[in-house]
Amino acid sequence: MDGVPVRIVLRPIGSPLTIGMAGLAIASFVQSGVELSWVSKSQSAQTGLILLAVPFVLQLLASIFSYFARDGAAGAALGVLAVTWLAVGLVDITAGTARTSGSLGLALLAAAAVLACSAAAVSTAKPLPATIFLVTALRFACAGIYQLSSSGVWQNIAGIIGLLITAGATYCVFAFELEDQRRHPVLPTFRRGVGASAIGNGAHAQVVDIENEAGVRQTT
Repeated sequence: MDGVPVRIVLRPIGSPLTIGMAGLAIASFVQSGVELSWVSKSQSAQTGLILLAVPFVLQLLASIFSYFARDGAAGAALGVLAVTWLAVGLVDITAGTARTSGSLGLALLAAAAVLACSAAAVSTAKPLPATIFLVTALRFACAGIYQLSSSGVWQNIAGIIGLLITAGATYCVFAFELEDQRRHPVLPTFRRGVGASAIGNGAHAQVVDIENEAGVRQTT
């Protein structure tokens, strides 16, 4: 077998953070509408279905493809987000007009803690999405406290933070989409270290070698 050539075929993929952040933006906006009473509690089942149909699916896909791109930190964060929205959606569907759920409150607090840890890991290469993840962890914590205490103040705080997350996640989607199309940063994404090398040699790189393509590089 010595001397027999071996051919390795690599299939580059786009950054999974794009669809992950898209799902986060949609989920945050919808949930903020509920928390700020833009949507009637009688529509909780419809809200739950939306959370299952959109953010859960998008973030689950993003988590899987992040692991394909060997970015475990982002994959973990997106996976936690996916299953948290799944839990919120299922509770919305099954609880009907019930105002709060202690079990959901505990789940949200646990998700906040795990997501904060993942955000700290992601920040070593990609501070922008890490910041969004960290603020989302804060939002989950506030929502969890509301579920446990039934205090409307915490509900309103969570809703306002959700609107900020919507804006930040939407910016990430646009910035990462432009980055994928141009093969170099167009809007500030603040990548550093491995995150910066994954898209070339810096902000002015015009050509990306195959080893730096998504799916071949070691981060999303």
